[in-house]
Amino acid sequence: MTEIKLYNTATRGKVPLEPLVTPGHPQMYVCGPTVYDRAHIGNARPVIVFDTLFRLLRHVYGAENVTYVRNFTDVDDKINARAAESGRSIREITDETTQWYLDDMAAVGALEPTEMPRATDWIGEMVAMIEGLIEKGHAYAAEGHVMFRVRSYEQYGALSGRSVDDMIAGARVEVAPYKEDPMDFVLWKPSSDDLPGWESPWGRGRPGWHIECSAMSFGLLGAEFDIHGGGNDLTFPHHENEIAQSKCSGHDFARIWMHNEMLQVEGKKMSKSLGNFFTVRDLLDQGVPGEVIRFVFLSTHYRKPMDWTAEKARQAEETLRKWWRQTRWVEEGDVYQPVVDALSDDLNSPLAIAELHQLSHVADARKLKATARLLGLLTDDLGAWAEDADVSEEVAGWIEQLLGARVAARTAKNWARADEIRDRLVEAGVEVRDGQKPAWVLKPDFDPAKLEALR
Repeated sequence: MTEIKLYNTATRGKVPLEPLVTPGHPQMYVCGPTVYDRAHIGNARPVIVFDTLFRLLRHVYGAENVTYVRNFTDVDDKINARAAESGRSIREITDETTQWYLDDMAAVGALEPTEMPRATDWIGEMVAMIEGLIEKGHAYAAEGHVMFRVRSYEQYGALSGRSVDDMIAGARVEVAPYKEDPMDFVLWKPSSDDLPGWESPWGRGRPGWHIECSAMSFGLLGAEFDIHGGGNDLTFPHHENEIAQSKCSGHDFARIWMHNEMLQVEGKKMSKSLGNFFTVRDLLDQGVPGEVIRFVFLSTHYRKPMDWTAEKARQAEETLRKWWRQTRWVEEGDVYQPVVDALSDDLNSPLAIAELHQLSHVADARKLKATARLLGLLTDDLGAWAEDADVSEEVAGWIEQLLGARVAARTAKNWARADEIRDRLVEAGVEVRDGQKPAWVLKPDFDPAKLEALR
C-alpha cells in the first residue's frame, strides 16, 4: 500500500499516516465555516486542500474506509448580528447560508464529507463535556459563564510553540471580572431573551466557539483520531483550546495536525478596503469556472502562501480546456502512480500538476483523465464548462490539424502561411494561443462552416 506522509504542526515535521484507531480506516476532522454569509475565496482553500486529501485517502484505502467530518458553526455572535440587522430568524439565515456554502464548494469540486454536524445539534454533548471539565478542576463557573482554566493544562501552547506568559504579553486578551486568569477562555456564556440559548446547570446560555469541535469530534470519531485540519489562523487560539479541552477531558484527541497557509489576491492581503475582497460566488458569477478556481489553488503547495491572480486563472483555463479536448472522448484508464506519490508526500499538489502536464505531453489521454479526476479535475460535472457546444470530435481534429500545419509553417519560417492559417482560424471564431504547445479556444461567434472552408 502507498505510504502517505503528512506534515504535523505538532511535531514540526513529516510523519507517516498510520491509522491506529481503526487500522486501515483513517479518520479526519476539519474545522468548518461559521454560516452567516457567503464564503470568500480564502475560505475555499482549506476546503480544496482537505478535499484533495480526502480523495487521496479514498484512493489508497477505499472510499468506504475513510471518515471525514467537517462541522458547521451555526451559533455565533456574527449570526446573531446578521439576524438583528435583517429581521430574519437565525435558523432561516443559517439554513440559507449553509446551503450557499455547500453549493459553492460543490462548484469548486469538493466532495461532501462523510459527516457534516451542526453545532446546535450537539449542545447536550457540549454541556456534558463542560460538566466533566468542572469536576476535574479544569473549568469553573462564574456569573453565568463557565471558563476553562488554561494554567491547569501544562502543555498549553505546545501546538503553536508559545508559552502562556508570551501569549499574554503579545496578544490582546479580554479582561473580565469573572476570569481567574486573563488567558482563561469561555466554554459557556449566558444568553439574553433575544439571543439563542439552551438550559444548562449554569443558566440559560450558549456554548463558546472552541468547545463545539471538541464535543463533535469526540461524538463522531471517538477519543482519538488520525488527522485534524484547518487554516493556520486557527492554530491559536482555536486549536490550542480544542487540545486543552479534549486532553483534560481524558481524550488522546488528534494525532496529526495539518494547517494550510493563507491566501492573497494579486500580491496583497485580501481586504474590503483594498477592493480585492470577493467570494467564491462572485468569481463563479463573473464566469470563472469552479474547476479553474480549484486548479489555481492546487498549483501552490498548501503550506505556502497562495496568490490568486487573473493571469493564473487564465492559464488554468487554457490548460484545462486543452486537457478536456484530449480526454473528452476516451474512457478512464489507470491512475498515474507518480501523481499518487506526489500527493502522498504531504499533498505535493504542484508536483502532481506537473506530472499531469507530462501525461498531456505524451498524449496518454486515458491515464490523464483518470489521474486528473483523482485531483477533482476533468470530472463530468465540472468539465462540462470546457465543452465547446458546436465542436464534434471531427471538428476538433480539423482544428488540431490546422494548428499543426501552422507550427510546421513557422518551423519552416513560412510566416505568410502561418499568419494565413491563424487569420482564417480567427475569422472562423477560433482563438489561437501560442505557447510551448499551441492551444485554442472557441469564441461565441464560432462558425463551423467557415472552418470547413479551410480544409
